[in-house]
This record gives sequence, structure tokens and C-alpha cells, in this order.
Amino acid sequence: MGSSRRDVLRAAAVGGVGLGLTALGAPAHAEGAEPPRQDQRGKGPRIGILLYEGFSVLDPTGPAEVLSRLPGATVTMIAERPGLVRTDTGDIALLAERSIAQVRDLDVLLVPGGSEKAVLRVFENPRLLDWIRRVHQRTRWTTSVCTGSMILGKAGLLNGLRATTYWAGKDYLETLGATFVKARYVRDGKIITSAGVSAGQDMALYLASLLTDDRTAQAVQLGIEYDPHPPFDTGSPDKADPELRALALKLLADSQV
Repeated sequence: MGSSRRDVLRAAAVGGVGLGLTALGAPAHAEGAEPPRQDQRGKGPRIGILLYEGFSVLDPTGPAEVLSRLPGATVTMIAERPGLVRTDTGDIALLAERSIAQVRDLDVLLVPGGSEKAVLRVFENPRLLDWIRRVHQRTRWTTSVCTGSMILGKAGLLNGLRATTYWAGKDYLETLGATFVKARYVRDGKIITSAGVSAGQDMALYLASLLTDDRTAQAVQLGIEYDPHPPFDTGSPDKADPELRALALKLLADSQV
């Protein structure tokens, strides 16, 4: 970020340049001078997000937007092999910087959801499932978004635990050993699962409070201006008629490759 943009953001945070304060309340620096920096990156939680072909784009990126703002945090995209990994629509790809062979220890593991075909492919990939089990043994928190909880269940991590998932998959989740709970996110022990797609941001803010404190998580929420007021009130299956639920599933299926 250039110095001019930083100055604008700082001024906006206090309501105007004339106050002579930065967003953190420190004295303003002389014009053109760079403020002193204390680079804490890498000294906070190590967060790894697993990517696989066919994941849903908001599942990893929503939580990454939240968690990457935590002091000292590092967020790394991980896949079977480094490189671009495409989403369920095939239109977008994220870069996995590390392979699973390169990652052994994480403070937080996040497993996103994806299309039905994509999740089933992970089910049939013992290398990925074994990696999830091994990393889980060392994590402080193991988390999932949407149908990512089914991947945790297939890995045997949800046996006897309370968990949530995408609304259309609740019955299947219970066949994998979990007790389904209808909630935006559910914590049981060191596992935190979230409901469908957008719920990952709610889960990430809760996780942020566990990794730091409530005040820091609240500041991150304000920093990203997460204050949703959607134009429609149909974000839960309980608020939709059967025809709308069927249309929602069809739109998802039709958009996936």
C-alpha cells in the first residue's frame, strides 16, 4: 500500500487529517516520513487452508480475509501439489503456495467445502485424508466451512461430536458419525465447523476471538466492515418454501463443472 493511501485511511479512521492522529492514536508523522514498523508477521498463529479441485471460492477466502488480519498471523493455501487450484465453477483459481508434503505443523487447519463431486473425490483420496488426520493431531483448532465438515467426518474426526454443515447435507453428515446442530458455527472440543459458505466468515470471527481476544476480533470485523444487511431474508432454508430451496440447489448444481 502506498504512503498516500495509508495517509488517507489513517485520516478517515479519525474523521479528518486535521486531528493529527493516526488510527491507532499515535502522533502523526511528518509529511513524507515513513512511520516506524514492527513486523510481527510470522510470530502469530500459523493458519493453513486446504485447497482441492472444486472447492467453493468463498469458503477459504472469506475466513482468510478475517484471519490474515490478526497480529502476526500467517495464512497459507495448501494443496496436494503447489500451483493453481480451480473452484467448483471453474472460473476462478487460487494459488496453493505449499504442498501437503511441505506442511506438518499448523495452529489452525481450515477445510473448505466444495461441489458434491469435489468432496467425493477427496473422500477417495487417502493421501489427503491421512494428511488431515496427521495435521489435526498437532493443531490448536481444526475447522471447516460448509461441506468441509463432511471431509472432517470422512477422516474420522467427528465421531460422537456435535457439528454443522450446509443445510442440504445435514442428514449425510450424521452418517459420518456427527450429531448435526443447526447453527452458523459449532464448536466441540478443538473442532469448529460452520454452516454453508458465508457462515465461514462468522466462524472465522469467532475463531479470531479465540486466537486473540474479543476486542481484536471486533476490530477486525469493523476493519473489513462486515455488517451484512442482505436485500432478501431467504438465507436459511427455514425462510424459504420448497420451490425456492429446489431452485437454490439447481442454481448451485448448474454452475458447477
